[in-house]
Amino acid sequence: MTPELMPDPVLLMQMTALLAVIGAFAGVLAGLLGVGGGIVLVPAYFYAFSVLGYGGDQLMQVSVATSLATIIVTSLRSVLSHNKTGAVIWPVLRGWAPGIMVGAVAGMLVVAQLRSTTLQLLFGVLAVTVGLYMALGRSHWRLGSEMPAGPARLSMSPVVGFLSVLMGVGGGSFGVPLMTLYGTPVHRAVATAAGFGLLIAAPAVLGFLLSPVAAEARPPWTVGSVNVAAFLLTIGMTLITTPLGVRLAHSLDALPLRRVFAVFLLLVAANMIRKALAG
Repeated sequence: MTPELMPDPVLLMQMTALLAVIGAFAGVLAGLLGVGGGIVLVPAYFYAFSVLGYGGDQLMQVSVATSLATIIVTSLRSVLSHNKTGAVIWPVLRGWAPGIMVGAVAGMLVVAQLRSTTLQLLFGVLAVTVGLYMALGRSHWRLGSEMPAGPARLSMSPVVGFLSVLMGVGGGSFGVPLMTLYGTPVHRAVATAAGFGLLIAAPAVLGFLLSPVAAEARPPWTVGSVNVAAFLLTIGMTLITTPLGVRLAHSLDALPLRRVFAVFLLLVAANMIRKALAG
């Protein structure tokens, strides 16, 4: 489908409704489970734009780039909020920042060259890994008593940035498990990983804004690879629905909810892999 200079009003209404629902769902999950929105937004954007008639080899690139754009705002808001409580571990954030940003730029350059089917497959495999950890991970698992420094940090920090950009996610999916495995209390890991998200998303999105996509993968109001309409609607809806998720989190047992979400994530990931292999 080739978008017109003045998009069809019906298409715009459908797109607005779909993106509003996606943003609302992501906000509730973020407040309820503390999961980063990207792991929900990337497949949701991809399926929404596909339903609206867009496709081609770069549609997954648009989904990843737009998800990362939303993470700039949500991560900044989150890290500033957590900093008021003193939960952010600034020495860890500063020490890991250079490597994470290098990995994020490398990830952006790779994503810009990959076909949608390849990115779907990569997202699916990585999401399965995250989902299994959410379902089976134990709080007492440890790789060490403190976050690595020196050569270990030098080698691990770019990997966090690189894998996060491949999935279009912030710091939560890989940063929180990594930090808790190295003995960081979970609330401080979540707070510090919010800073990871900003370091991941900001340099990647700058690159994606300069990385154009073909017309068949470009919904209305797309700049480079970032769909501005999806970005604005998602941010607006998450501002409304995240507090609802937070209230629900205080009234429900989080552990079974995380397990249910892990199953949901595994199903989404399996479907991504199936579609990639079929394509």
